[in-house]
Amino acid sequence: MADLSLLQKDLQEEIDGFGVDNYSSESDVIITPSALVSQDEMLTPLGRLDKYAASENIFNRQMVARSLLDTLKEVSDDEKDCVAVLERVSSLADDSEPTVRAELMEQVPHIAMFCQENRPSIPSAFSKYLLPIVVRYLADQNNQVRKTSQAALLVLLEQELIERYDVETKVCPVLVELTAPDSNDDVKTEAVAIMCKMASMVGKDITERLILPRFCEMCCDCRMFHVRKVCAANFGDICSVVGQQATEEMLLPRFFQLCSDNVWGVRKACAECFMAVSCATSQEIRRTKLSTLFINLISDPSRWVRQAAFQSLGPFISTFANPSSSGQFFKEEECKDTEDQNFAEERSNVIVTTEDISTNDVQSQTELSLDADDSDFAEIFENDKEEGNSVLVHSLPETMFHCTLSPESCRETEDKNEPSFHHCSVAVLPAPALASKENSFFDQELYNSFHFWRTPLPRIDIDLELQEAAGVLDSETQEEEQGVVVSASSNITMATRKELEEMIENLEPHMDDPDVKAQVEVLSAALRASSMDPQEDTGAGTDRSVTCQNKLIIKDPLNCKFIQDDPVPLINDAVEDIVESALRYIHNDSDLSTNSSFSPEEEKKSKIQDIVPQALLDQYLSMTDPSRAQTVDTEIAKHCAYSLPGVALTLGRQNWHCLKDTYETLASDMQWKVRRTLAFSIHELAVILGDQLTAGDLVPVFNGFLKDLDEVRIGVLKHLHDFLKLLHPDKRREYLYQLQEFLVTDNSRNWRFRAELAEQLILLLDLYSARDIYDYLRPITLSLCADKVSSVRWISYKLVSEMVKKLYNTPPPTFVVDLMNELVERFCRCPKWSGRQTFVFICQTIIEDDCLPMDQFAEHLLPHLLLLASDRVPNVRVLLAKTLRQTLLEKEYFLTCVNSHQEAVEQTIVALQMDNDNDVKYFASIHPASTKIADDAMSTASSTY
Repeated sequence: MADLSLLQKDLQEEIDGFGVDNYSSESDVIITPSALVSQDEMLTPLGRLDKYAASENIFNRQMVARSLLDTLKEVSDDEKDCVAVLERVSSLADDSEPTVRAELMEQVPHIAMFCQENRPSIPSAFSKYLLPIVVRYLADQNNQVRKTSQAALLVLLEQELIERYDVETKVCPVLVELTAPDSNDDVKTEAVAIMCKMASMVGKDITERLILPRFCEMCCDCRMFHVRKVCAANFGDICSVVGQQATEEMLLPRFFQLCSDNVWGVRKACAECFMAVSCATSQEIRRTKLSTLFINLISDPSRWVRQAAFQSLGPFISTFANPSSSGQFFKEEECKDTEDQNFAEERSNVIVTTEDISTNDVQSQTELSLDADDSDFAEIFENDKEEGNSVLVHSLPETMFHCTLSPESCRETEDKNEPSFHHCSVAVLPAPALASKENSFFDQELYNSFHFWRTPLPRIDIDLELQEAAGVLDSETQEEEQGVVVSASSNITMATRKELEEMIENLEPHMDDPDVKAQVEVLSAALRASSMDPQEDTGAGTDRSVTCQNKLIIKDPLNCKFIQDDPVPLINDAVEDIVESALRYIHNDSDLSTNSSFSPEEEKKSKIQDIVPQALLDQYLSMTDPSRAQTVDTEIAKHCAYSLPGVALTLGRQNWHCLKDTYETLASDMQWKVRRTLAFSIHELAVILGDQLTAGDLVPVFNGFLKDLDEVRIGVLKHLHDFLKLLHPDKRREYLYQLQEFLVTDNSRNWRFRAELAEQLILLLDLYSARDIYDYLRPITLSLCADKVSSVRWISYKLVSEMVKKLYNTPPPTFVVDLMNELVERFCRCPKWSGRQTFVFICQTIIEDDCLPMDQFAEHLLPHLLLLASDRVPNVRVLLAKTLRQTLLEKEYFLTCVNSHQEAVEQTIVALQMDNDNDVKYFASIHPASTKIADDAMSTASSTY
């Protein structure tokens, strides 16, 4: 008896292992699992739930948690039973086993979704029963439970299953409490991460009121660098949610502290999110504050920080781009039809370099339209031909003006050896129809040293798009707009002494800013010079006046705004040296001035621009330095190449000279990954630069990539059409001779290369004439149709059909007839059965795509197609039967018209129905439900290799 009891105990333990808990200690009878199953079927869903939830077996309770959703669905019709199930969930949440709690939490999002879909019968179920469990588990002692609850919370927020009121009253207060100073370190770190991730889901209002204050405190957590690191890693996300004002007022001071943190991991996290932070700030803050901060990260003592900073450098530079620069025109003549696009890449100013042109041209190309709606600052540099002197015209957004260069103001100097200048004066006439604007942006930009106090740029050639875009407003436009006439005068000198004093007085409260301090020094120097230079002397003004020998060529929508209240002084010769020395200090002692000893070629190669702070651009250009690969990152050149199109878009095509040398260095880099990156983006860069710069600077690089490794060539090949369509037709034709080189690869098994070539050839059909297609693309196409790999052949069939359509619609008709005859000779009469099968596939594709009128198809291809009914290979006959029955006979030409071709098709089908092969008879006799050839074509095609 003792042995029997022991055996019963062992059996009971085994039953418990299967999740059954029905052994009765009061009976000596063993209850088998089958009997227990029948007993469970007799229980209600709630009865089974209660039975296994009270089991001492952990596995049983896990199964209960896993089956909660199914139980809830079973009782969903009864509201009381649903509430009872949810109450059991609350009790199950108190389970002492962590795996049970974790399993329960994994089911909560699914249960919440079900409750939302059945809300009429289960009102407020989630908020009352489930959400408290999720929030409570955020502080659970078990790491797995906490992680599961955090993931569940984010899913619930993302699916908008938590009411806004519950977020404010139940979720956020708990998270704030978990980040208290006395909270557990791990819990605190995880809570901060959850707060950061949920910010974008709960919106700006809740984030600013409930999350932002605690987030700012956590950024300054002195005890745990893990918390600061989490804050730094998510800083950009918080900034993008709260917006510019809160970012600049509350977050930026903390960000500055984090960027100088004594733990390199925190600084590295700051470098990685720098772009997102920059996007949430104003242009002024980005230029004056963040740029300096980023330079510090680039020169950080930690290699890991420098590495992250250089990887973020290109994206950070891209934040200086003008949002309107997304609209690009490629060809120079397109800018005539695209308003405001010829200066889309330019941002704070417009640089126009003049050349000597005839006086007659001035009368047709001197009108300027100034748009006050654009908040950008337009600056025009009129460069003297010989001495390179420049006049700075500052345009400030207050009133709108229409400026016209009067032809009467243009006079030739008698002495050709003397420098020639423009004689002009500015008359101010406000536009009455213009509504007053807010000057918040202008207040930020008014005293920006980068806009107003900088060294004159070196003289460069006129951009050709500026020449072609230069135009004259028509008579209707002239009647609608009010304007002022810029006439010949020598009265433009420096601002009055009183105005200079007012500007210095306004700047003095901001003397803690190095840029502002430098501006004050410049203005003070100008003030001292104004006291020594008698401005009333018109003779002195005449000596420094400008003539109209240099003409200003500007497109119509150039924006020039003037503010009458705050005129900006023009710097005369008396203070030129002082200003130049101050500018050296403002621009980090870099030599930005035009040195008269430089040759024109050296000046053209200058890397100076005014879109991006020069220090940032210099650091970006240094990424190709071999020493950077040793001290920063071995793949730093790849990061430089990856972000180059974005940097080029930011600088604009007028500043391409700054990047040209760097691009050529990257294009010849020894690492194929660097060249591959450039190859994949060369078509995008071509759109940014325009057709002329593309032809001069990108085409040679493109030609080099064509002869590179397959890993590089594939980048060119994937965007071959995108690049070639940007070239001049004559230049484009030169590549017809090189297309066949893509058929040869380093590895013959690289069939994806040939498949991509077929895809590109389909697109290239629109770029070339019928003669070029027939002479150059046709041989490549036919070669691809005979490829060993079926995937390449399938794309090639589509290529043939598109080529037939193109040649048929383009005169003369002899090309398409010759092509079809060659298809017959090369494939239909091929000694290999795979070639004959290819002919059937091509005919099938031509019919499906309607590439030819059916009468033309019936005349040139159908007779040869029907002859294959007697082919000795069953695979060919099977495919023929499919094509005739499922494709050809669906065409109206063979359904309604009674003709000899229809009779021939019917006779062929009858012959195929009597074929010896069962598959041939099957496809010729019936019309299967799956009718398309592509569904089972691969089964009849030859093997892949």
